[in-house]
Amino acid sequence: MNLTVRGIRYNPSEETQEFLAKKLKKLDFAEDFIHDLTISITRETQGQGFHLDAKVHFNWGTVKMVNQDCYELYEGIEFLADKIEACARKEKGKVIDSH
Repeated sequence: MNLTVRGIRYNPSEETQEFLAKKLKKLDFAEDFIHDLTISITRETQGQGFHLDAKVHFNWGTVKMVNQDCYELYEGIEFLADKIEACARKEKGKVIDSH
């Protein structure tokens, strides 16, 4: 699985990337069928907070988008990791059911 993290109006620190990698350990079960995972962290210009987007590319060509709005970045990363895990489990179930 290729992981790409980029920031928009935000520069992800080494600590943030390590935290994200630790939280994405939940996806170890999906290593075989997730090809790419791209995460964008956007700092909002109005008000406070962050917008997190994740684009999950599966080996069979399906692309799923997952997003999360939050005020605390690390809390948002935890929620995003949970959403990505749920998305991967659901997609894996669909593929197993169709075969």
